[in-house]
Amino acid sequence: MSHAQSHTFLSEDDYLRLEEHAATRHELVEGDMYAMAGASERHNRITLNIAYHLRDVTRGKLCRAFMADMKLRVAAGTTYYYPDVMLVCDPADDHPIYKRAPCFIAEVLSPATANVDLREKWQAYRSLPSLRYYLLVDAERLWAKVFFRNEGEGWFEQELSSEDRLDVTCGDLHLTLSLDDLYEDTGLLIV
Repeated sequence: MSHAQSHTFLSEDDYLRLEEHAATRHELVEGDMYAMAGASERHNRITLNIAYHLRDVTRGKLCRAFMADMKLRVAAGTTYYYPDVMLVCDPADDHPIYKRAPCFIAEVLSPATANVDLREKWQAYRSLPSLRYYLLVDAERLWAKVFFRNEGEGWFEQELSSEDRLDVTCGDLHLTLSLDDLYEDTGLLIV
């Protein structure tokens, strides 16, 4: 006979207290805490490429770029993620350990995270009123897709080809990204 196991919902305060002292980062999804896996060199390079381009255009502006270690609070504090890259342009979004109102999020897909990034995180992220762009970049092959919101028209999606440019406008920030920008120095060649 199997035994039922009790399950304890982890509160926001408990999660933040545990995460502050944890040796490994964890995401909180509807009260359940999950350890985060490490990433490959290519995953890190793509993340850094995106963050570099965002940081370059945020100098002297209200928008701020964050990479990998900044938490994103969603679902009234029952869910926290660590997006690979995030852009926040709301000056009121000033909590020192998490953000609530990004206008741009990028996730780099790996075999272990692709399904979560494509389904679970996309569902959570699109509920954020501030979000205008959700960029997915595959670390294993040349492939990127962006979901973008046009005011009053809903969400659209586009796979990026080598000829495409992603124009990002958040607050007073304007940025254009190409596949070359995303995959620079990764060993994946754009033909």
